[in-house]
Amino acid sequence: MSEIWFKRPTIESIAKTHTDTAVEHLEIEFTEIGDDHLIAKMPTTSRTRQPYGTIHGGVSLVLAETIGSCGAAACVDAERFRVFGQEINGNHLRPNYEGWVYGTGRPVMLGRRSQVWSIEIRNEAGKMTCISRLTMAVVERTD
Repeated sequence: MSEIWFKRPTIESIAKTHTDTAVEHLEIEFTEIGDDHLIAKMPTTSRTRQPYGTIHGGVSLVLAETIGSCGAAACVDAERFRVFGQEINGNHLRPNYEGWVYGTGRPVMLGRRSQVWSIEIRNEAGKMTCISRLTMAVVERTD
């Protein structure tokens, strides 16, 4: 796939938009922006674990939605449009008890009024822990 960005984001610009948010609290960090994908990582710590010691499924979806939302926002003219999550689903495939997980988001469809993103989350060994699909609404700004 060729370059998809309306305005290619930078790791620094994405980090700046997440100051004092859940993304910062969960220590999600973007690590790569390619021509057609984004990659972010998140640690498995007390902030992201559920009571059985594995990464919380809802937190995996926060990582997935963060990646897909940032990607979707960078694919539209921010002066004319905003993007909003409409639906997300996730299949949790294996537990992760320690270390980092890495999410890679790629668009499945970039439409004028909606976008669909696929986000694969893998552990440090490269094994998939979660796969998610995110639908984003593209809404014209009225402000």
